[in-house]
Amino acid sequence: MAKLYFYYSTMNAGKTTVLLQSAHNYRERGMNPVLFTPALDNRHKVGVIKSRIGLEADAIAFEGGDDLFHRVQQQLELENVHCVLVDEAQFLTRDQVYQLSEVVDRLSIPVLCFGLRTDLQGELFQGSHYLLAWADRLEELKTICHTGKKATMVVRVDNAGYALREGSQVEVGGNDRYVSVSRSEFKEVFYGSKKIQLIDPLESRPVESSMASQKELLE
Repeated sequence: MAKLYFYYSTMNAGKTTVLLQSAHNYRERGMNPVLFTPALDNRHKVGVIKSRIGLEADAIAFEGGDDLFHRVQQQLELENVHCVLVDEAQFLTRDQVYQLSEVVDRLSIPVLCFGLRTDLQGELFQGSHYLLAWADRLEELKTICHTGKKATMVVRVDNAGYALREGSQVEVGGNDRYVSVSRSEFKEVFYGSKKIQLIDPLESRPVESSMASQKELLE
């Protein structure tokens, strides 16, 4: 039975790696996954999903006003679709989450969404809000704060390492802009003006990714 899944986490938990591994698993079995990524994510190239460890794949770039149910129907006219995978799912609109639920309920195609849960102020993104409400299955992909505790929140910081408490909710960035922290550390950094050190990609060690099998993802 097809379901709507939401895999959520903070930054650097391996969401994109798991998504790309899942797509590879489908293709390895002769199946056709359809990948979506928001057009606003232009860190690498619009329409490309790329993980921190170098894996990448082409995807359909979508805007906020696009009808994703219709886009999947268009793909079905070209070839069979066995799964839909959505990167940066926090940027989905309420309507698009509903459309993805229609892909599951009317087309019987599983949809796996991967994204952040909260923004720089600790508030839910719109896409995450409705995925948490409507998804058939929720799963947290875990990573750690520099304190050693589980990281559950994200702070956006300036060049000096201090939290930015205001600004647009939607601002694409990586380790040069965001740091994953525990709730207690978020309060220290966001409300207490504590300085935090950015992750240096040249000195940091690669985090062991969660290469979950497709069976494990869909259980």
